[in-house]
Amino acid sequence: MSNDISVVTSNYVPGYKIKEIKGLIWGLTIRSRGLGGNIVAGLRAIGGGEIKEYVTLLNKARDDALDRLKAEANKIGANAVIDVRFDSSDIAQSMTEIVAYGTAVIIEKESGKVQPVSLR
Repeated sequence: MSNDISVVTSNYVPGYKIKEIKGLIWGLTIRSRGLGGNIVAGLRAIGGGEIKEYVTLLNKARDDALDRLKAEANKIGANAVIDVRFDSSDIAQSMTEIVAYGTAVIIEKESGKVQPVSLR
């Protein structure tokens, strides 16, 4: 399923050629820490240093956005997504949007055999 989707930040996959471009796709999520998490993070911010509650939240959000990107690629019959990027923005004062986007393509091994690569 979507686990077979190759995802790369380059505009090519070495050893493979792009057979078909399916188009721009994205996966996104919007996250907010609960009140308890915000209080703990706020207290930690007073002392300075890394705020682990937010690191965990954003890592999970990026993973979810990437999983959704792969699912979208799978839906349209792509086996790879090239030129993948992440973007984020704040919504209101307590929410963050994370989006993963790229170009869905069908790649095939230079020998002609279609075979996705796992680079992640």
